[in-house]
Amino acid sequence: MTAPEPGAHRNAEPGGRRNAEPGGQRGAEPGGQRGADPADADAAIAAAADRARLTRHRNLPQFDDLPIPPDTANLREGPDLHEQCLPLLPLVGVWRGDGEAVYPTIDGPYRYRQQVVFAHDGRPFLAYEARGWLVSPAGEVIRPAAREVGWWRPQPDETIEVLIVHASGIVEVYYGQPRSQTSWEISTDAVLRTASAKEVTAAQRLYGIVDGGDLAYVEERAMVGQPLQPHISARLQRVVG
Repeated sequence: MTAPEPGAHRNAEPGGRRNAEPGGQRGAEPGGQRGADPADADAAIAAAADRARLTRHRNLPQFDDLPIPPDTANLREGPDLHEQCLPLLPLVGVWRGDGEAVYPTIDGPYRYRQQVVFAHDGRPFLAYEARGWLVSPAGEVIRPAAREVGWWRPQPDETIEVLIVHASGIVEVYYGQPRSQTSWEISTDAVLRTASAKEVTAAQRLYGIVDGGDLAYVEERAMVGQPLQPHISARLQRVVG
């Protein structure tokens, strides 16, 4: 699997550049390298500032009676991002968009839409949640689809531990690392499943901030007797942060 393209505290915007807007560093297409042209970087920051006009005033719904810091998906609000999470800074936010699922054992491809949340509470991890729903070729909602929750735990040695639990009965432990300031690759170290879950033996994911400031990802999966191969991919737009 090839990489698309780690990105400070609160007052440092997503994209890793202080006082830049979300997506403020130029993203790279999967397999690409980070752009080095200062003019390109300035244009990307200006475009990100434009996009942020629609998202900067939004955040996760909050209860105001908790005695501990609430989660935030907007780096302008809530606790400071923990320094250990700085390599994951561009991911923080709420993202929505379209994807496609394929596999030899399914009729398809299937189109889906998805919301992905990366949030934090000031400690050295990101909370992660993804919810999907199948859509018809015309874009009509068919039914709810995959759900997963977990934690992204960056380590001092720059590795990333990721735990993901699927509503389908699968628990995955991933290890990985940033591939650049705006891309991250993770692979399973262990996969557990309940008695009723389908067989899954391995998975690999690649996330990247691509041109236009979107979040793109691809996943390869080995399951139900098939070797590791492409399964899902999506491109998501920022709606919070």
